[in-house]
Amino acid sequence: MARQRPLNEVVFLTVAEVASVMRVSKMTVYRLVHSGHLPAIRVGRAFRVPEQAVHEYLRESYLGVEVGGERPSDGA
Repeated sequence: MARQRPLNEVVFLTVAEVASVMRVSKMTVYRLVHSGHLPAIRVGRAFRVPEQAVHEYLRESYLGVEVGGERPSDGA
């Protein structure tokens, strides 16, 4: 589990910034937030995502690609 940082040390990103970091559309970020896969806070009508949460999501997603050091078979 990630260590908790004091709120004054947390860097929050906008949806557009998250989309840029992840190289996806803003709609994809909204889907991740609404599905609960990416934590966010609501500020007025906008969302802010902790930068660390984006990095953790990408790290977990990347590590989940190869299980046990094996790559998925292409059927050949």
